[in-house]
Amino acid sequence: MKTCASQFVDYMHEYLDGDISREHEKYLKQHLQTCRNCQQHMHELSDTVAFIKSAAHITAPPNLEEQVMSRLPKRKSAVGIKRWFRHHPVLVAAAVFCLFMSATLLGSFPNDEQFSVTKQPNLVVDGQTVTVPAGEIVKGDIVVKNGDIIVEGEVDGNITVINGNYMASTAVVTGQVEEIDEMFEWLWYKIKRGFNDFTALFE
Repeated sequence: MKTCASQFVDYMHEYLDGDISREHEKYLKQHLQTCRNCQQHMHELSDTVAFIKSAAHITAPPNLEEQVMSRLPKRKSAVGIKRWFRHHPVLVAAAVFCLFMSATLLGSFPNDEQFSVTKQPNLVVDGQTVTVPAGEIVKGDIVVKNGDIIVEGEVDGNITVINGNYMASTAVVTGQVEEIDEMFEWLWYKIKRGFNDFTALFE
């Protein structure tokens, strides 16, 4: 619908808001007597204002919210991963710490070919072979990397062989004998060793 000059539309709004001056009201009424388009527009505006005023008195039933909520789909009982993370921050922090520690320890996996052995008295080293001679007693742990160990005497401690072999016949070893050839075995060895060192601080 096409209306006349915008000033008459402004007058209509002023009239419906109750803010129109007498002079503008006079001009508006004179114009509405002769313009059908503006009469129709004024009628539509009046209907809209009346509807809004009547709708303002409508109130929702007191249990409307409960009815709407009861018809909504139920939330899944399974806890999402984000929600689980929010409810278990300590476990998440511990998992992240273990992940970084594992990465660090895996990075230290002995992938070089350099031979090494812990310094202990009564050990005989020949090339990449370490021997505990018969009749000798070695007190303490022995770690051999990239080499073999032959125990003919006695070891009062643990023996760890990394990327090598443990050979013994009539040997006496009071501790544990561990051969580490794979990366995850190395990781487990480092974790156990770190845990033992940590608990030793509180003994």
